[in-house]
Amino acid sequence: MRYGRAMASEYDEVVDEQRDTLTGLVGSDGARERIVEWQRRAVLEGETAPIHALMLGLRRFDTVNLAYGEAAGDSALVAVAARILRFAADELEGDWLVARMSGGNFLLAACEPCSRERWQWLAESLADSVSRPIANPGGAGTLRLWPRVALMRALKQESADAMFGRLAETLERARHETGRRVVWVDGETSIAGRSGAQLEADLLAALDRDEIEILFQPQFDAASDALVGAEALARWEHPLLGRIGAGALFAIAERADHVAQLSHHIAARALDAAAHWPASLKLSLNVTPADLAAGSFANDLSGLLKRSGFAPERLTLEITEQALLTDLDRSARTLGRLVELGMHIALDDFGAGFCNFRYLKLLPLDYLKLDRAMVDEIATDPRDLAILRGIVAMAHALDLDVIAEGIETEDQRALIAQEGCAFYQGFLRAKPMSGGEFLAYAEGV
Repeated sequence: MRYGRAMASEYDEVVDEQRDTLTGLVGSDGARERIVEWQRRAVLEGETAPIHALMLGLRRFDTVNLAYGEAAGDSALVAVAARILRFAADELEGDWLVARMSGGNFLLAACEPCSRERWQWLAESLADSVSRPIANPGGAGTLRLWPRVALMRALKQESADAMFGRLAETLERARHETGRRVVWVDGETSIAGRSGAQLEADLLAALDRDEIEILFQPQFDAASDALVGAEALARWEHPLLGRIGAGALFAIAERADHVAQLSHHIAARALDAAAHWPASLKLSLNVTPADLAAGSFANDLSGLLKRSGFAPERLTLEITEQALLTDLDRSARTLGRLVELGMHIALDDFGAGFCNFRYLKLLPLDYLKLDRAMVDEIATDPRDLAILRGIVAMAHALDLDVIAEGIETEDQRALIAQEGCAFYQGFLRAKPMSGGEFLAYAEGV
């Protein structure tokens, strides 16, 4: 997804000609046109467009090319683009865009009400996400990137070029100042709000008060369009910062050393809800690196299944490349134990990282779950469709089913069904919903 959910169809054809060939993101021209559209729409509605923007730059990125080669550098840029897209989809609710401006500089802009405290927190969280290890496609080990972020709240009817200029100038200053990772264009490095320690304490209190909400994203059979289950998603409505999505939520938990507690909370609540579903429906849960590293994870999850009465065969565990980076062999053993207990395994976000084929060889997989970037343009770009066909053919050769994520149009749904994808999820049919809403939805279809 290059833009937020409320896409302006009249702009889709324009920006298709302006995409960055490496990452698939729009460039500065496409970003400029989208911001102009936000402002034009606000004027027609008699309002001011609440635009917030940040520019993320990769510090000393040239050293990656020198040390590992340009192919590794290009792959790292693709991974960064995918992480920013995933972050935006998880954390933003209104219109948003992600663009590659030049080299290692990326733009994230949003048109939605947002406090200054929240926008800074989002910038910090995005920098944390981009800083995480990236698999080195050229050999063993991982790459680490060190981002700097400039951020702003746009002035009333400020032009896109003025925004870009102010962000670029601020980012350049930040690159030369040690310790300044996130900087506002007005020169402030921090604002009154929640410190890291306070936020971690807030999370523990939210867990104790059962304030972490579990939403369910419906999943469908690609051929029949029948409801087959749902993926459990965690959300936290922080009283100061607003909505915090799953990625940032787990990052906070990791700093507080409470990932296991958060994972247990999410799994327990999701399984309790799913126990009331029709018996034909399945549940998908996301698995973290900390889960796979814990020797007791398989037994703990098995205990939750027994307590809830939910059959292991109806549970799919989704793992990402990030969860496998630390110790692939240990992860394979843990997943093997879960499969022995009857659960299914999906490799999530396939296509967002480096698609390491060793994972397909070593892991006891049942599904490949395509990242939304793999299906965005299949209805309009022959190359994207050819890539989809290749992935599906490979999956079928390995006796794996394919799940497509991010399906938003009927053309996409028809194509993934035609090409052999087994299941899909996306806003075409339903948005994430509460447990009660999903149960009513399931009983009504």
